[in-house]
Order: sequence, then C-alpha cells, then structure tokens
Amino acid sequence: MISTNDFKTGLTIELEGDVWSVVEFQHVKPGKGSAFVRCKLKNVKTGAVIEKTFRAGEKVPKGRIDRRQMQYLYQDGDNYMLMDNENYEQVSLSKEQMVDALKWIKENMVLSVLFYQEQAINVEPPNFVELEVVETDPGIRGDTASGGGKPAKVETGAMVNVPFFINIGDVVRIDTRTGTYMVRV
Repeated sequence: MISTNDFKTGLTIELEGDVWSVVEFQHVKPGKGSAFVRCKLKNVKTGAVIEKTFRAGEKVPKGRIDRRQMQYLYQDGDNYMLMDNENYEQVSLSKEQMVDALKWIKENMVLSVLFYQEQAINVEPPNFVELEVVETDPGIRGDTASGGGKPAKVETGAMVNVPFFINIGDVVRIDTRTGTYMVRV
C-alpha cells in the first residue's frame, strides 16, 4: 500500500481492478476542510485518462508492473511475436496491445513490454528510432533554410513532418513519444 501523499509522476497504482499510472497530481489544502490530492490517472492497459480525487494520506494498493526487454520477431495475421532476450521465450501479442507501437517498429527491434500479473498488457517502442524515408515530395532548391517542413512517409508507414532538404532514401531519427523528426542520420 502507498499513501496518496507519496504520489509522483509515473507511479502505478491499482484502482477498481485495473492498473493506473499517475500522469500529474496536486496536493490541495483548502482554507476550510481537510487536505486532498487531485490527480490525473492513465489506464496502463487501455490508455484511458481519468481525474480522481483522494483524501490526503489515503492508502491505495501499488501496481506492480514488470518491464521486460523483448525483441519483435514477426507478424502472424493479427498477432505479433516477441522474444524475451533473457530466456528466449516467445510471446504472442494482439494488434490492440501493439497499436501504439506499430507505426514505429520494424522486425528485430528491441521493445519494452509491460507485464502485470505475468500477463503482457502494453508495449513501448524505444524513445528514438531511425527509419528510412520511402515517400516524400522532392526538395525545392532554396527551401533549405526556410524552417518549414513537408510530410514524409517512413518505412513503417508512419507519416512524419520533415524539413525540406530530406529526400527519399534518407534515414531520419524520430522521437516516438511525440512523433517528431529529430535529425538526419
């Protein structure tokens, strides 16, 4: 059990049979009445976000999440096969579990898989990935310093806004948390 006074961003708790991650929190001490903690929680399985208020000092069960590094092997219909890098066990995940990571991953990439009670619940791609640009408009001479951008399709099918000087065949580094272009590699 953990006290609501000890909440911090990223902490996982169990609430109503699900695992929730604390996105943001605020301790409030009104002039009248007792203190409380107002927080925004994100469901680790579904991604749903709720706002919840707890009494200050209230105890809630801590959510025990295991994070394992696994290698993405291949797609088999609607299932995706991953292999544990430590014991070489293979795990099959559904498209719903992989939906957030799918636009950034390719075969043999190492991913973080979140487990709750020995069951895979979510997948996180690496924070930065290097992908090849497969489709974009050609750069126009003189547009290299304008600061603007153009849409580009990378090898995984994701669309990213890139600077005008990026061409087909260039490899770019992308921040998967925001989906933004970082640098040409």
